[in-house]
Parts: sequence; structure tokens; C-alpha cells
Amino acid sequence: MLLRDHPLMRYRGVANWPPAWIWIDGREDKHPKGEIGILKTVLLPKMHPNRCFMLIFYDESSYMGCLLFDDPVFCTQIAKLLQDCCNRSITEIGSSDVTHTR
Repeated sequence: MLLRDHPLMRYRGVANWPPAWIWIDGREDKHPKGEIGILKTVLLPKMHPNRCFMLIFYDESSYMGCLLFDDPVFCTQIAKLLQDCCNRSITEIGSSDVTHTR
């Protein structure tokens, strides 16, 4: 099963992949949407175990996205998987096989 299609990649019934991207730095906000850019960093805040933040680089700018989950255990699994995917494209990551996750 692909990460983008996994039934637990949801929050309150709404698919969370790919996240909305918010411009944080760089040349210009291109208002990107979808599976764009290269993953640079993944943050899993301890105070909010049902979300992880993704930092991407796209077209000379940096963007942040947040994945929210109903299942905090699955969130942790996905965050660890994403941390191993740094410097890969978001499209490639969305195509990752996550059959082994719960």
C-alpha cells in the first residue's frame, strides 16, 4: 500500500497527504500545492503526538507542512519513515510502500 493511499493517513476523516504548504523563507512564495519539492526535515513535537511537521525546499524557497493524524502511534511510525526520506522528492515519498505499518 502506498503512503498516500493508506487509510490511516487521515485526520477526522480527511486525507492528510500531501499537506498544505506554507512559505517560510526564500525568494518568493509560489503557493505550491500537492506533491512538490524535496523533503529536508521532519519534526515530531512531544507535546502533540498526533502531528508531524515537514520542511521542504521547492523552487528556491522553503515551505512547512503539517500532517495531523487521528492515531498518534501511526503518526510516530510515519514521522520515523519520513525522517529516513530526507532529500527525496515528496512525490517519491508518497509512492513509498507502507504495507508494514499498522
